[in-house]
Amino acid sequence: MRQRMRRRSTFWRVADQNRTVADWTRMGMDMPVAGIRPRFGAPPAADRRMTAIRQLRSPNCGPRRDNLLPRYVVLHYTAMPTAQDAIKRLCDAEAEVSSHYVICKSGEITQLVSEGLRAWHAGAGEWQGLQDINSRSIGIELDNDGQSPFTDALMNSLTWLLARILAGWDIPPSHVIGHSDLAPGRKFDPGPFFDWPALERTGLAAAGGTTSAPLSADAEQFRKLAQARGYTACVDDSDLLNAIRLRYRPTASGPLEAADFVPLCPTSPVT
Repeated sequence: MRQRMRRRSTFWRVADQNRTVADWTRMGMDMPVAGIRPRFGAPPAADRRMTAIRQLRSPNCGPRRDNLLPRYVVLHYTAMPTAQDAIKRLCDAEAEVSSHYVICKSGEITQLVSEGLRAWHAGAGEWQGLQDINSRSIGIELDNDGQSPFTDALMNSLTWLLARILAGWDIPPSHVIGHSDLAPGRKFDPGPFFDWPALERTGLAAAGGTTSAPLSADAEQFRKLAQARGYTACVDDSDLLNAIRLRYRPTASGPLEAADFVPLCPTSPVT
């Protein structure tokens, strides 16, 4: 009778700057970024010395199409009871879903797919006129039910990981988006409780505009501004408005109003 082999997991010391480039390449990782400090409170002393990324392997991945490189980072929430439940599903071949990383409430980071490979996290959608976002992005699942705030420990780890990814792949902060941004009406994560302003303050996400609101709330003008910002998916006015509110005005409700234009506005006011 053959004995079943257990899947092993390992922890790699990704903040150890003494490793060589060859070491990191052999592990399927990029060199970590030096000088990154937590933004959401001081971590324990052990965490200041190094950050560990737990390594598992999801079968749900493949090569990026047309030799594309990661140009975006897509943030999701797991909407599952625990991070372990999410990881189990993301590693289930029958589920046919995955992400590159999962960050649990405690701040622990688990990598499931190498950054150079195509994970299956975004699905159908469009951003900046581009489709097949899976081939163009790195997906990060965040341990959250969509109904409550994200923990400081999770946000602290996300800050560290995002800074590392953006620097490693030369991705601009404006290319850090939510699942709801590329699939309005179909997806709603990372949801209304995600702290986008915190990422904006740390230079890890693009800030919305701050110019004065237009004199009238015109749906056609709103769509033009949204498309210029990146919201090019073919959706109706209601789904577009809800997606932009999830990103910039999560407590807003009701019909389109002048204040909805402000985060999308260019430097000069819209009249």
